[in-house]
Amino acid sequence: MQIRADVAELLRAGLSDRAIASELGVDAQTTVRSARIALRIPSVPGGKRPAGSAEDLFWRRVQPAEDGHLIWTGYRSSYGTPNFRHGGTNHSALRIAFRIKHHREPEGHVTPTCDRDGCVAPAHTQDRRIRERTNTLFTAIFREVSA
Repeated sequence: MQIRADVAELLRAGLSDRAIASELGVDAQTTVRSARIALRIPSVPGGKRPAGSAEDLFWRRVQPAEDGHLIWTGYRSSYGTPNFRHGGTNHSALRIAFRIKHHREPEGHVTPTCDRDGCVAPAHTQDRRIRERTNTLFTAIFREVSA
C-alpha cells in the first residue's frame, strides 16, 4: 500500500482520522484509517483533549473583548465567581489569572481592578499585597497634597 507522506506525518503527530481527513481533503476511512492500520499507529481517543494545566484550561474558557478585557465564558459558582475544575480540584479563574500575570501565588482574595462584568484578564487582577501597596501610595500622595 502506498501511504501519503503528509498523512503519515499527521498520524505520527497524533491527529485523529477525522482531523487529518478534514485538513488534507481526503477520505477518513479509505486513506487515513488504512494508513493508520498499515503504520500500526493506534487510534486517537475521541472527545476533547484534556488540558495539561489549570492555566491551559483557563485560556480555553475566556473570550477576548475590547480594551484588553477577557470575559469568562466558563462555569460560575452560585455566588457568580468564575471557577472551574482541573485535576479534581476547584480553581478560581481570578486566582489563576493572577498567577499568570504575577508568576506567584496570590495573598488573600483576588479581585478585579476593572469594572467590566465577567472580566478575568490577568492584567486586571490584584491580591491583598497589591491592594495594600496601592493604598499606601495613595495615602502618601494625598498627605503631600494636603500638606
